[in-house]
Amino acid sequence: MQAEDDGPLQTQATGETVMQYHLRWKHRDLDGVMALYHPDIQYSDFFQNRVMGLDELREYVRNSMPRDPDEALEHSDRIRLDGNTAFIQYRITLRGGEGLVSFRASEAITVRDGLIWRVNEYASLVHEQPPPKANGTQQRPAASRLGLSPRQLSFMADDLQQYFQRQQPYLDPDLDLQRVAKECGYSRNQISYLLNQVLGQSFYRYVNQARLQHLLAALDQATPPVRIDELAFAAGFNSLSAFYSCFRQHTGQSPKAYVKQISLRARAQDNP
Repeated sequence: MQAEDDGPLQTQATGETVMQYHLRWKHRDLDGVMALYHPDIQYSDFFQNRVMGLDELREYVRNSMPRDPDEALEHSDRIRLDGNTAFIQYRITLRGGEGLVSFRASEAITVRDGLIWRVNEYASLVHEQPPPKANGTQQRPAASRLGLSPRQLSFMADDLQQYFQRQQPYLDPDLDLQRVAKECGYSRNQISYLLNQVLGQSFYRYVNQARLQHLLAALDQATPPVRIDELAFAAGFNSLSAFYSCFRQHTGQSPKAYVKQISLRARAQDNP
């Protein structure tokens, strides 16, 4: 085994290799990234409890690369160099959860012979507001079984949100998890894991929140007299009790009190 040079020249060479790696990844140059891996590369993704060699990495890297040319990771510290190893910390924020949901991740990248020889990637899920626990416990299935890295989960969250905004599937009162997963291009278990274990809410809570936002937007455009039950069914609610519960949890008011408040505000604007 070649002795490692921990002097300034080694540190500089490490920094140059890691910067090339970073830029090729940012520019979605898959072949360029793969060319920087040492033939004996070991890439350890501790979030998935998975260790990969060169033959497994191409698909993993492909699925983790940015989707947009201007996409950038939110680095939480500068890249730190120590001999043949670089340490990188970054944050991935997910949309669609209750409160701020993000992954805090770090990588230790070791360089040998000008190539990336070892990568140890760590990630932990952070909730600013902890998600509710079911029956006093929270079961977290092994992410490795689902093949989901933190970046893949962030892509899933974006895909799910865009699907709901553009297609408005929640208007169908019979919408189910299987259909959402299929139309988003993921498995049922993957979407379920994203919602329950990452975003901290059930499928039906996620759907009903989308329905409620649709209804509140319709209320702003409605002219008296307002038939809020009809608006609820038009938004996809198939149960008035579920609608009333969701409405009160979100607004802190009953639908009747909320509509009355809107009417009073409208009258005040008409008669200043």
